[in-house]
Formats: sequence, structure tokens, C-alpha cells
Amino acid sequence: MILFDTHAHLDFEDYDTDRDEMIGRARAAGLIYIVNVGFELDSSRKAVQLAEKYDLIYAAVGVHPHEAGNVPPDYLEQLELLAGHPKVVALGEIGLDYFRDRSPRPEQHKVFRGQLALARKLNLPVIIHDREAHGDIMDILQQEDPFSAGGVIHCYSGSWEMAQQCMKLGFYISIAGPVTFNKSNKLKDVATRLPLDRLLIETDSPFLTPVPYRGKRNEPAFVQYTAAEVAALKKLDSAELAKICTENGRTLFRLNTTS
Repeated sequence: MILFDTHAHLDFEDYDTDRDEMIGRARAAGLIYIVNVGFELDSSRKAVQLAEKYDLIYAAVGVHPHEAGNVPPDYLEQLELLAGHPKVVALGEIGLDYFRDRSPRPEQHKVFRGQLALARKLNLPVIIHDREAHGDIMDILQQEDPFSAGGVIHCYSGSWEMAQQCMKLGFYISIAGPVTFNKSNKLKDVATRLPLDRLLIETDSPFLTPVPYRGKRNEPAFVQYTAAEVAALKKLDSAELAKICTENGRTLFRLNTTS
């Protein structure tokens, strides 16, 4: 299979003891691209550093809603400087998180809108984090539309109806490891219905490890299990599904080079 993990956090300390080996396993599994996604300013810098070190890794820079209450006054200027790196392909991950509410919701909204405006200014796609904030996410995205560079709703957890609205705004829908869980019926239904030209897959490593490794640390090589599950749901060959998702990722992140 040719695979693209469109969302991972490989700068996290979870990989400090075996990062090179983990990247080697990703290559062996067929990965040709990984987007390493920033969580806040320091993580975004580390994402760029990893992209400089490994040819298959690209970076996204951004401030997660958990960190929205901790940003310095010049965070947008710092992100803009980071985004000028040639291996930065998106702004993210950005959005809202009402599950943990680690930052006040007004601050989440302000930082989310600020980064959407920056992405529009830089003509970069956006990587959207949405956890139990579906209504406000959709309200903000519809108010801020259009997004000429597009984007992706990562680790999708909403309804089919919401997915349709997101696609109308030009977004891709990314499916992660939970689609392999036995009780993820809503997500399986969404994955089955998604048109192939709007579909991405990801690991969100080190989180959300798919079956058969659920409960252990996730890593990009495991995106093959998400690909296999989505392929089975859509009655496609796994390699065909993986190739389609890879081409979609190339299109979104403007990586249309021959492998």
C-alpha cells in the first residue's frame, strides 16, 4: 500500500526513545507522507524541525484550543513566520474543544477565528479540531467561509448531516483509528457514506490507536489498519482505498509530486 498519515504528533515525548525506528516502521508500511501537526508555538517549531530532518514529514503550525488561553500577544506573527517554511503545508490544529474546556470558550473562539483569518491571508489549508463543539464549529466556519485553500475536519466525530455541510464548504473529512472500534457505529456509517474524493485517513499519533493495537501507543505505520477498515466498509481493495486517500492528501496539502 501507498499511505499518507495526514495527522500525527511525532514531536511528542512519547517517541523520544525510538523516533528513528518508528519512522522506519512507517516507511516499511508504505507511508510516503506524514503531516506532523503543531499543538502550540513550541510544538509547531518542533514540527518544522522534524520536517527538516525527515523527507517524508511535512509540518502544520497552529494553536490547539486547549492552549488558546495561553497564547502570547504576538502568537499570530510567530505562526506567520513559521508558516513561511517551505515544508509547512497547513495551519493547524485549530478549532474548539468543549469536552475538556481547558481554555475559556471565548478565548477558544477568538484564537480560532484569528487563525482562520491568518490561513486565509497566507492561502493555507486549515486542520480543524472539533470535540463536542459541532454547532459552534459549523457556525464559525460558515461565517468565515469561503476558504480558498480548503481544509480538513480531523478525527471526524460528527454526524453525516454535519459532514455534508463541511464538504459543501470545501472541507475533507479525515477518519482515524476509532472507525476500527466495534461500537463506533455512527463513525462507520459516515465513513461508508463519504464520497471518495473527500476522504482522508490519519492516526492522530500517539492517540486513538486502532484495532489490533488499541490501548498501546499509536504510530503512523498503524494507519494501514484504518485504511483496511474503511476499505472494507466501502467494499474496496485496501490498496486502492489507500491510494485514493493519498492522492486526496496530496491535493489538499499541495504535494502533487510523483512518488
